[in-house]
Amino acid sequence: MSAAPDDEIRKVVNRLKRARGQLSAVIDAMETDADCRDVVIQLAAVGKAIDRAGFAVISTALKHCVADDADEGAPSMDELEKLFLTLA
Repeated sequence: MSAAPDDEIRKVVNRLKRARGQLSAVIDAMETDADCRDVVIQLAAVGKAIDRAGFAVISTALKHCVADDADEGAPSMDELEKLFLTLA
């Protein structure tokens, strides 16, 4: 399987790190009895950040694993579709 460029990996990792920070803020808010509306808004932001990271991983796989007709270890289109649908 061909490797994704470092900049694509870095973008996904950065997105996940932001999500981790948002999740920490949600936990802190819950522990300090923050307003439930604020907590829900932050939870939605965390979920969206994680979803976008997942879609970016699948997109990268499509571009570099399938499109390049990589080695036998590359995910098939069926596998990528299943992964994609797990995020839907």
